[in-house]
Amino acid sequence: MRQGLANLWQLTLKELWSLWRDRVMLCLIVLSFTGMVYSAASAIPDTLSNAAIAIVDDDDSPLSQRLAAAFMAPQFSTPQRISVAEMDAGLDAGRYVFVLHLPAGLQSKLQTGKPAEVQLNVDATRMDQAYSGSAYVEQILQLEIRRFLQKRPDEPPQAVTLALRARFNPALEKTWFSSVLQIIDNITMLAIILAGAALIREREHGTIEHLLVMPVSPVQIMGAKVLAMGGVVLVAATLSLHGVVRGLLDVPIEGSVGLFLFGAALSLFANTALGIYLATVARSMPQFGLLLMLVLLPLILLSGGATPRESMPVLIQYLMLAAPSTHLVRLGEGVLYRGAGLEMVWPQLLALFLIGNILLWISLRRLRTMLTQMN
Repeated sequence: MRQGLANLWQLTLKELWSLWRDRVMLCLIVLSFTGMVYSAASAIPDTLSNAAIAIVDDDDSPLSQRLAAAFMAPQFSTPQRISVAEMDAGLDAGRYVFVLHLPAGLQSKLQTGKPAEVQLNVDATRMDQAYSGSAYVEQILQLEIRRFLQKRPDEPPQAVTLALRARFNPALEKTWFSSVLQIIDNITMLAIILAGAALIREREHGTIEHLLVMPVSPVQIMGAKVLAMGGVVLVAATLSLHGVVRGLLDVPIEGSVGLFLFGAALSLFANTALGIYLATVARSMPQFGLLLMLVLLPLILLSGGATPRESMPVLIQYLMLAAPSTHLVRLGEGVLYRGAGLEMVWPQLLALFLIGNILLWISLRRLRTMLTQMN
């Protein structure tokens, strides 16, 4: 027993030394838990931001000038005044996302109670901005017209008033969600990549044959890779959670970081075992990369982070219960956002433990078969 633990320790140190010498992998780890986390939280806003808008003002009235001045940052860039002849050319060239056409006689029609039409031209190729921006434009127009006509004080009170209270994220900040989700995705991605690449690298360099003539077992070989690569990812995730999420992005963490890291450790055992299994199937690093594309995309996109699981087909929902990323996402959201304790997330912990053991057993059998064929 003591010799087996000593072998496991020495093999783990060997894996860590090999990773330290691989500068590309080290850069990938650092970039994944720093730049990728920060950019996912701040560089891809899901709300309307600095949308290019132009206005064709054929009315040239105090109302039309007021409407043009109502489109301000941060939702819109400074509106550009253009003519009708420039409208189609500007949309075709992609200079504007929105072009608002205020027709002649707009103010006089509204003041006399006549109906009036305002045309909004939208570049729908920019789908996200087009969808949310159209609603913004409509709200701004309605509000400014009511204020100009001074109809707001005379409007009857509404029968029902909706008081919106957003729990766990009162300001609906995208940064709070996307930064933590990116860490969870990186835990899944890097655990599979690092463990699989370590085994592929040994096969390509011929060092796996050296291990076969040493008094070490397949359990020790696999255990060393799981401990070394899983430990590196867990340390990197911890530093990112405190340094980038809490420090740089100032995202509040409600629950126990230790409980989340415990669940992440269980997920790492499962994902590193999956990476080793893929490495035993692939014959080279390019083949391993192709297998990664087939495995990582479903694990990340269908885990429930990018899209709610309730919106997916029922069959996909049941299939993804076998993926460790699904349970890690639910555990991370419950602990880090809602402050859930062990009594709330124990089903996810149990699922990660069972999935991890199953994947470890399957990968170990596959590794033994591969080593036997090499002998």
